[in-house]
Amino acid sequence: MLAGRLTVTTRRFEVVEVPTPDAGPGEVRIAVAAAGVCLSDVHLIQGSLTPLHLPGDTVTLGHEVAGTIDQVGDGVAHLAVGDRVLLQAGQEDDGRVLTRGVDYDGGWAEHAVARADTVVPLPADLPFEQACFIPDAVSTPWAAITTTAGTRPGTAVGVWGVGGLGAHAVQLLSLVGAAPIIAVDPLPRARERALAFGADLALDPADPTFAEQLGRATHGAGLARAFDFAGVPAVREQAIACLGYRGRLTLVGLTDAPLTVADGTRFSYLQQQVLGHYGSEPADVTTLVALAGQGRLDFSRSVSATVPLADAARAVEMLERKEGDPIRIVLVP
Repeated sequence: MLAGRLTVTTRRFEVVEVPTPDAGPGEVRIAVAAAGVCLSDVHLIQGSLTPLHLPGDTVTLGHEVAGTIDQVGDGVAHLAVGDRVLLQAGQEDDGRVLTRGVDYDGGWAEHAVARADTVVPLPADLPFEQACFIPDAVSTPWAAITTTAGTRPGTAVGVWGVGGLGAHAVQLLSLVGAAPIIAVDPLPRARERALAFGADLALDPADPTFAEQLGRATHGAGLARAFDFAGVPAVREQAIACLGYRGRLTLVGLTDAPLTVADGTRFSYLQQQVLGHYGSEPADVTTLVALAGQGRLDFSRSVSATVPLADAARAVEMLERKEGDPIRIVLVP
């Protein structure tokens, strides 16, 4: 079968022929129908992200995967050949949290093997191309919003970076009743998208009237919750300055750059917080699948392009260069 393989020691990525795997005891194999291309995949190829638990030096990428079960291993009774499913983006193993497509083989392939307890059934009317990226692209902002930040209805929120995760954050914040939702992005197209996804206001961070507009939108109170999906130091500094009393900034975008609080006295006086966030729990994915199945979430606008698996390198390049300002590029075998 074809698989998109990364040699971690050299950071060489290529789509090659590899043996088709079989499902072992407690596992299933799926015929992959769709797999998302995430910025984390780009970071792996570029070398800014390195697997912690990969047993060898090569891995099939892809942690956002959906398809149809075509082989069931011994001991699996609740799943059957023909079931439409998506795969959780990771699993626990001997006390370690392992990420699919990072620490073990993922879904940039024609077939993928998964432990049965990491498989989530899909509604019949949820397309694979829209379902595959629920783990991570949707579940990560969902967990950041609901669990880490504890966002409640009527909460004034700001979203910095309306890309693959931030666009879904806007949609999810609207679902949970946050208001007003203020999106911040330097790209006009991203700001337009934010408004289409449910933002009440979309601002350019460099606009000289930025502070004035945000102040009017929050009636002078500032933001109760802010989310950094960009992973840029300047974004974090601006977001902190926009927080109100007991406001919380949740850091979702990844960066190794230091975090700076320009006015520590104000930060402490207003009892503000900065919270780190990474990933989501399995229950978040099942909740989101159920919401999508009930028609409460629509991901049809999130599929920016579909690219053949054989051209995975081209898809990585498209995301790296932000061609067309994509939300999610999806690989299809």
